[in-house]
Amino acid sequence: MSAVSSRLPVFPWDKLEPYKATAAAHPDGIVDLSVGTPVDPVPELIRAALAGAADSPGYPTVWGTPALRDALTGWVERRLGATGVAHTQVLPVVGSKELVASLPTQLGLGPGDRVAFPRLAYPTYEVGARLAGAEPVPYDETAELDPAGLKLLWLNSPSNPTGRVLDKDELRAAVAWARAHGVLLVSDECYLELGWEAEPVSVLHPEVCGGSFEGLVAVHSLSKRSNLAGYRSAFLAGDASVLGELLTLRKHGGMMVPAPVQAATIAALGDDAHVAEQRERYASRRSRLRAALEGHGFRIEHSEASLYLWATRDEPCWETVGALAELGILVAPGDFYGEAGARHVRVAFTATDERVAAGAARLAG
Repeated sequence: MSAVSSRLPVFPWDKLEPYKATAAAHPDGIVDLSVGTPVDPVPELIRAALAGAADSPGYPTVWGTPALRDALTGWVERRLGATGVAHTQVLPVVGSKELVASLPTQLGLGPGDRVAFPRLAYPTYEVGARLAGAEPVPYDETAELDPAGLKLLWLNSPSNPTGRVLDKDELRAAVAWARAHGVLLVSDECYLELGWEAEPVSVLHPEVCGGSFEGLVAVHSLSKRSNLAGYRSAFLAGDASVLGELLTLRKHGGMMVPAPVQAATIAALGDDAHVAEQRERYASRRSRLRAALEGHGFRIEHSEASLYLWATRDEPCWETVGALAELGILVAPGDFYGEAGARHVRVAFTATDERVAAGAARLAG
């Protein structure tokens, strides 16, 4: 076994392959609701911006162009409710998963340090801790955490996989706890623009952070809001001293967002119409799948935001995965996201309208 393999859990999606084969054998084809990858077109104004910047022979800067930093700070102010955001308080990154997986290492964490993340969570938080040689610490509530050796506290609201949204009081409590114990709080907010039954709030909102970004970093992505998963466009906003250290390290590592992607990001953040249009698509798919799942005997929990329905029939998740695969429907088992999800499945509504309709019909039949 290699040194890297010994530090990491088994890649979870490999375990789903036999069920994918079963679902794919359905006469009408697979309805793949397992991965939250966009399937709708990239908006034309974004593609035009990308193409317009295609003649970019020189190296881009790690920090991004001034126009990109203007777009990032402007969006943080307009959408997150922050005020007076400076260029030093934003930093473009090459996709949010890269950032999540490498952040503990980039922060210089290692053996003896601890990284905390929600007990039900995107598995890359744990992977990032293990890659750095730090101790991964799942938690239910920050008040229960032992702060000894804790260097990084992850929040995730709206949550992947559950779609749960932390309200302002919960966010304020987490910020206060982290600041009281000198722990860096990083909030993964990649689904913030996809609230359905709740209005997600950023940790950088003045009513949460008190108007100061001290000790706080928020992670945002254009993958979901703008169908740009293929562009790998994401960014950080928050504490200038933390982002300054990351900028220095990323300069040394050549971690640059490509210049055409920077141009596309500017266009995407400057337009809210395509986001509203995409939300309408997802809302329709969500409504149809939720009704079909509930009609099939599922109970939907949380799911007030994000691109997923957190569903259960009060049985082991792999039994549910197997039963749905026989219908040609592939979903993600809840234990991919922690042992606490062992009786749930995560159902993405990122498939096309035609595939969502097919899945709903199979559940109804």
